[in-house]
Amino acid sequence: MLHYAIVFFVIALIAALFGFGGIAAGAVEIAKILFFVFVIMAVVAFVMSLGKKR
Repeated sequence: MLHYAIVFFVIALIAALFGFGGIAAGAVEIAKILFFVFVIMAVVAFVMSLGKKR
């Protein structure tokens, strides 16, 4: 999932470079959403792994 966030971020940078404002904004929003979903899933997995060691 982090891979997809990075891919959409790169797409946003390339689109911004060429002046496609709407496409860049859309790709940035998708990248942000995927990044935060990844962070939440990583925290949940970390907490669950701590719980299983007890």
